[in-house]
Parts: sequence; C-alpha cells; structure tokens
Amino acid sequence: MTPDTTTERTEKERAEWNTRYAEKGFVWSVEPNRFLVKEIAGLTPGRALDLAAGEARNAIWLAEQGWTALAVDISDVGLDKGKKLAEARHVADKLGFETSDLRTYQPDRQGFDLVVMFYVHMLKPDLWPIITKASQAVAPGGTFLLVAHDATNLTKGYGGPQNPDVLYTAEEVVGALDKDLTVEKAGPVDRPVETDAGTRIAIDCLVRAKRA
Repeated sequence: MTPDTTTERTEKERAEWNTRYAEKGFVWSVEPNRFLVKEIAGLTPGRALDLAAGEARNAIWLAEQGWTALAVDISDVGLDKGKKLAEARHVADKLGFETSDLRTYQPDRQGFDLVVMFYVHMLKPDLWPIITKASQAVAPGGTFLLVAHDATNLTKGYGGPQNPDVLYTAEEVVGALDKDLTVEKAGPVDRPVETDAGTRIAIDCLVRAKRA
C-alpha cells in the first residue's frame, strides 16, 4: 500500500469516527469497561496506555485510580470529548491525548506499566502488527489487557460486528503477542447486555499477559 493510499484511508476512517462521535452525548458509557475494573484490581498504578480510546472513558477512570494515562485514538472529536470529561472529573493533569492511526502509531517500547486495547476490530493483516506493538510497549512487571468481541459471538452471542473478517479469538491474540510476555488469562468471557427484550449474553475474548 502506498503512503498516499494509507493517508487517504486514515482520513476516511477519521472522518467516519468523527461523525459518529459528533453526537451530542457520549457514544459509549462514561463508566469504565467492566473487565478493566476487574482485571487490573490490585495493580500498582503507574503509566498506562489506552489504544483506540474513543472518548477516553477507560483512560479517565484509570487516572481516577492514580494512573498517569495516555489515550490514543484516530478520532480527534472523540478525544476532545474525553478531554472535557477529564476536566469535569478533575483528572486532566493525569492524562495525555494523542490523535493517531494505530496502524502507524509507535508506542514507547517497554514504556508503560499497563497497555489496554478494548474492542479494536479491523482486518487481521492490520490488527496483528498493532497487537504486537502494543504488547512490546509493556514495561517490565507491566500488564497487557485486551478485550474484544469474540469470533464465536457472531453465531452464539449478542450484538457486536457482524463481519467475521474483523472478529477473532483469544488464541489468535496470544499468537500476536511479544513472546517475552507470560499469558495469565486467555479465552472467551460472557458479558450480559440489558435489552428491551431482557438480558442477552455477548461473548468477548479476553487476554491478560504480564512481562516479568
């Protein structure tokens, strides 16, 4: 792919996400992802990286827990909403925001005590290098945490992308990780979703790994 084509694709996707985040309210909840809260319980706060942060709800929550967090997303509109929320919650001094396409973004190698990726869905030739770079950004003693719609959710779960080409499993994620990380947890997890028809179950894949 030529640089011009890459730039055009980035700008097209940025415009699409900016349109989505331009809604008056928050597209997602302003509360943190439930798996983030559960999986980092007990970790000592340090420097965190939130990739594909969207409106930065997870990065903001991390800042409220004492972390210094960097939120990275392709959408400047989404991050601007996150900045305003961070100011309202009085944690703006603990947060950084960077607009970038994850395909070209290069995080500091072994520079973060926590690296999180939540619901990043794109074609796998693009995704695997991003996961590799993200896992390489984990510092000694640090943690990598990924949660996404599992491939099995397409036929057995509720909601999520309906394109099998952007769905994946925990086992596939493990295969893309920096080999120096130790996998602590990898597999499908159920996520209850409240709907007008009652509680439905979405199936996510979750991977948590640590660098010694």
